[in-house]
Amino acid sequence: MGEAITDRHVVAALRPFVRATGPMVDALREADPFGLVAGSEAGEAGEEPELKPKSRARLVEGLRSVRVPGTTAWSRMAAGERTDWWINRVGRFTSLLTAVPGLGGALADRLPIQDTLGAASQGVLLCAIAGERGVTDVGDRVRLVAWVLFEREIPAELAQGRFAGHDTAEEDAETGKLTEELDESSRRYGKVTLKASARTLWRLGRSLLAISDELEKRPSGRFYHHAIGMLPVVGMVGGYFGERAGLKRVAKRADEWFARNT
Repeated sequence: MGEAITDRHVVAALRPFVRATGPMVDALREADPFGLVAGSEAGEAGEEPELKPKSRARLVEGLRSVRVPGTTAWSRMAAGERTDWWINRVGRFTSLLTAVPGLGGALADRLPIQDTLGAASQGVLLCAIAGERGVTDVGDRVRLVAWVLFEREIPAELAQGRFAGHDTAEEDAETGKLTEELDESSRRYGKVTLKASARTLWRLGRSLLAISDELEKRPSGRFYHHAIGMLPVVGMVGGYFGERAGLKRVAKRADEWFARNT
């Protein structure tokens, strides 16, 4: 029998995870896609070019109404609506990435790949949801992720990394490694690409292998999702719908945590 995973082990794994996840989701949230926010502000200030073609004006106005981070429509959404956006829109993408190992059926099920990617995906979305609720402190996000995914009630002081043996420099180095793909993508292309996001998700998942026994506790699908997931090829379908069901449970548990702690 392996060594029991303590709260300190969980915190040591989650602090760099949360720190690496935060910049990714926060950058997306604060972004101004297509320059819509800037364009909207310019329009309100009367700085729009008078000779702009009507068709272009309609297009810009239509894009401003799209509910994505950075737009005027997004800023008017309630926290609950933004949570639904992360779970239902971004969650489809992360669920698909997580379900891909299901192509191998029972063989892939014996490996921690799906739980690894699944826990990372759920953790990313939890940090995004936390941001929409104004929860930006690393320690608070650690407590949120630990409670929702692993059913752990982490003391606030421990979640802040205030315990014997905690190495701040080591945590900084690990955080830097987890965000290497994002940094490189930003330097090379001026933005975070889909490929960089997928690779970072895998790195985030691997960082949780130190507490691999905890990953099995995360919210997941029903028994029939797991049964389908044991089959070759179609296992991906079962895995996808299982991850989608798990995300709904993640959102529900997150609401419970916010109600108790904010």
